[in-house]
Amino acid sequence: MNRSSDGFYPAAEESTTLSGVSWGAIFAGAAAAAALSLILVLLGFGLGFSAVSPWANEGVSAKGLGISTIVWLAVTQILASGLGGYIAGRLRVKWANMHGDEVYFRDTAHGFLAWCVATLVTSTLVVGSVSSIVSGGVQAGASVVGGAASAATQAAGTAAGNANSDQYGYFVDTLFRDDRPAAVSDDAARSTVTRIFIRSLSNDGQLAAEDRTYLAQMVAQRTNLTQADAERRVDEVYARTQKAAADAKLAAQQAADTAAKVAAWTALWMFIALLIGAFFASLAATFGGRRRDAVVYLESDDYVATTTTLPPVR
Repeated sequence: MNRSSDGFYPAAEESTTLSGVSWGAIFAGAAAAAALSLILVLLGFGLGFSAVSPWANEGVSAKGLGISTIVWLAVTQILASGLGGYIAGRLRVKWANMHGDEVYFRDTAHGFLAWCVATLVTSTLVVGSVSSIVSGGVQAGASVVGGAASAATQAAGTAAGNANSDQYGYFVDTLFRDDRPAAVSDDAARSTVTRIFIRSLSNDGQLAAEDRTYLAQMVAQRTNLTQADAERRVDEVYARTQKAAADAKLAAQQAADTAAKVAAWTALWMFIALLIGAFFASLAATFGGRRRDAVVYLESDDYVATTTTLPPVR
């Protein structure tokens, strides 16, 4: 066979009509990678649930759990992608009369394609399976926590629901105000005070002068305090209410900010872990391809077996 101008033998003419992609090897490697990913992810969830404790000062911390999750995700990608890439490279069709650089590129491409298929399969099927399996444990843990907080949540929800269902109650109350409030039940008095507080906090946060005077009259009627002392008590209680509302708003903002940061870091580290998986799948495919090319042929002549080792095609 004649050499080309660059000094290398050209590929056989009959091989130019064949595809350079061995899809059977790619799908085999992808299946192995997806299965191993499922096993490792389930193992990681099991270890994570066993390390978390609802009791204070027990179990792994939230920061430690996050770091361990990132590390385990990277390890899962390395092992699963490496296995899938190696299988894709080892099982692919051997290319004869081809330059070593082209063989290296095709092996790398086979590993990368196996990683792509495994990633798509994992994102559509494996994640759904993990979610259904883990949801039982999550719901069990949530039921314990929800049972402990159900009383407080129900009380808060009832109060908020009453306030929201009677959103015009504040204006209705002003129709029946008098300089000397009539004696009413404790529940009715508390409802009136609650509506005034909610109305004041939802607007500019300042208690109107007429509302302050009316509340002081109600307090003086029920506690035998003077009007001035009752007004001071109203100011003190309303100031504490303002502080509690501001603290709750700040806590909600901090929780939202923390959740946004956690989501951003989770997406970033998942991106890095997937890149690591793509790299190791491509690298393992080149190694598997070299092992595939270093085949050992057994030749039989008069029942005498001799072995010949052929180096990889360069």
